[in-house]
Order: sequence, then C-alpha cells, then structure tokens
Amino acid sequence: MYSLSCDDPTLLVHNHNTAKASAQTSPSNSSFTDCRFSAMATISPPPSATVYVRNLEEHIKVDQLKEALTELFSEYGEIVDIVAKTNLKAKGQAFVVFDTVESAQKAIDEVQGFELFEKPMQLAFARTRSDATVKRTGDEEEYESHKRKRLAEKDKKKSAEAAEEAKKLKIAAAAAGSAADMTSRPIKATRGAGLRSSNAATSAVVPDEYLPPNKILFVQNVPDEYDIDALTSIFGRFEGFREVRLVPGRRGIAFVEYEAEAGAISAKENTAGVALGETGQAIKVTYQRQ
Repeated sequence: MYSLSCDDPTLLVHNHNTAKASAQTSPSNSSFTDCRFSAMATISPPPSATVYVRNLEEHIKVDQLKEALTELFSEYGEIVDIVAKTNLKAKGQAFVVFDTVESAQKAIDEVQGFELFEKPMQLAFARTRSDATVKRTGDEEEYESHKRKRLAEKDKKKSAEAAEEAKKLKIAAAAAGSAADMTSRPIKATRGAGLRSSNAATSAVVPDEYLPPNKILFVQNVPDEYDIDALTSIFGRFEGFREVRLVPGRRGIAFVEYEAEAGAISAKENTAGVALGETGQAIKVTYQRQ
C-alpha cells in the first residue's frame, strides 16, 4: 500500500500522486473503494471549506502531522489553517481549513482513503464552520458570536461528560458498598443505619472546571489587595457586565455577574489563569455552581 514515511514528509506528494494513479487503474485497490463507499453510505454534513480528517496515527507529533497534512492538502487549494491537538480525545483527528468549499470538496474526493503514516485517512466535511473561516468571511461581530457559541457548546459537553462520569462513579461505589454490607454486616439492623456515607466516591460531584455555563462566574485566588473596583476593571470589559460581589469574611473569592451567558463565557475564556497581584498567582475562574 501507499504510505508516508514518518521520517520524510517530502515523500508525501510523490506517494500520493502514485496512489491516485493506482486508484484510477487498479480495480483491486480496495482501501479507496471501501472508504469511498462508506463515505457515500452515511449522511454527510453540508459542504463547507473545512475538511475533518480522522483515523490519523496518534503517536505522531503535532508539528510533524501538520507538516505532512500541509504537504498533502496544499495540492488542492490554499490552506487557511490546520487544527490538530494533543489531548486524548482529539488524538487521531485534524481539521484542514481551505479558502473555498470547492478546494475542500476536491480534497475529500481525491484523498479519501489515502494512507498517511500507514493508516487510511477518513475524510468528511466538518459539521460546523471553523473560527478561521468565519473570521475571513464575516465581520467581527459574527466572529465573536460564533466563537462564544462554540465555547458554550464545548463547556456544556464537558459538563455533561463530567456529570455522567460522576454518576457512574457514584453507582459503582454504591454497588461496592452494598456488596460489602452483604458480606460483613450481621443480618440484624446495625446502629447508624440510614446515615449517608461520607465516602468521597459516593458523594461525587461535577468538578468546578466542568460546570455548565451560566451568567455568574466564581473567581478564586483573588489577591487581598484587589477590591470591587479593581476586579470591575478586569471583568467589566465584557458584554453585559452587571457587578462584582465580594463575600464578607471570605478572602480570595468573588462572584461576577453578567446579563446573559454569552458575557460570562467570553469573560471566563479570557480571564481564567490570569496572574494578579504581587505574587503573580493565577486566578481560577469557573461558572457558579447551581
């Protein structure tokens, strides 16, 4: 089969051209046929300028992967951006953003099933427009709106996943506790029956970082010298800002309220981890637990 050497991205175009010729002349090239049949058999997102690439080799460094993808896909049009990340859930995937839908379509048609790093790529149009595409084709307001919506969806997804994980952990802990009770407790009622377990697993809750978006932010690690005015100068720059509230008797925390989720989302994304005060300690910004 046709593959790209991990050590030599310059072999990519030569191998790809050879693969195309072989695909056109050899009916036995099953990887192209099977992959294209699979793509046609499923319902695809509407055409866009962004190509979603999956089934990539997960052990290749991001820089090397981007270099290889650029070498391959630049043959089909101007590449605006390539997005590939290192986190576990994003491994083996990438997004290639072209300047036109036509270039993206041509790339999907001709590269579908091509082996990169000895794995056949699976290509489709991305389900949503990329930030780079919106920034090029729309105005600043449309871009900011698109970005806020994407970040909100991302936060909601993370929250749902964390809640589901906490639920599974709670169920597993409860089941383990029940099994232990059956084997270790006497049949008669024991003292303290009915009290809620203090076991951390059974009382698992969604971590602050994965709470769903809402219009109130919870800020931690606030330096002692930062009062309401100082915090307002930071958080008041974002759309729909209402107020900053400090908690009497509690140092280092504050609540920041906005008129709508959009403002809170934007503020959180732009202020989380910012270093404040003489010590330069990073503030922690999450959504308020409801």
